Amino acid sequence: MSGECTENECTEVEGTALDSINQHTENGTSSDAAKKTTKQKIDILLKPTGNAPIMKKKKWAVDADKPVGGITEFIKKYLKLEAQERVFLYVNQTFAPSPDQIVKNLYDCYNTEGKLILHYCKTQAWG
Repeated sequence: MSGECTENECTEVEGTALDSINQHTENGTSSDAAKKTTKQKIDILLKPTGNAPIMKKKKWAVDADKPVGGITEFIKKYLKLEAQERVFLYVNQTFAPSPDQIVKNLYDCYNTEGKLILHYCKTQAWG
């Protein structure tokens, strides 16, 4: 499952709020066990560049511990691209992250207004 983003792991954000910890202990505070079992989601904004097809939904919530390669595979499946077609991802129109880079690390360094902006295209554009 490593490197793949399934429908359960990448969810649409439009019109819904991200899951938050709703479990409380008897004294009214969040339990440590609930914090550890709840996965953190990161908002990403996918923007087409160059000759890339446009996705109907641009905002997605992705597990924070997912690698960038999983997002690339998700885009290929969502756009129904051929197996030999490639997808290139760029962070803020600047650089291409490595496929094994974790989304949370990119978000911590390059988020804009609470979202990680990723540009995708079928040919190399920047970097």
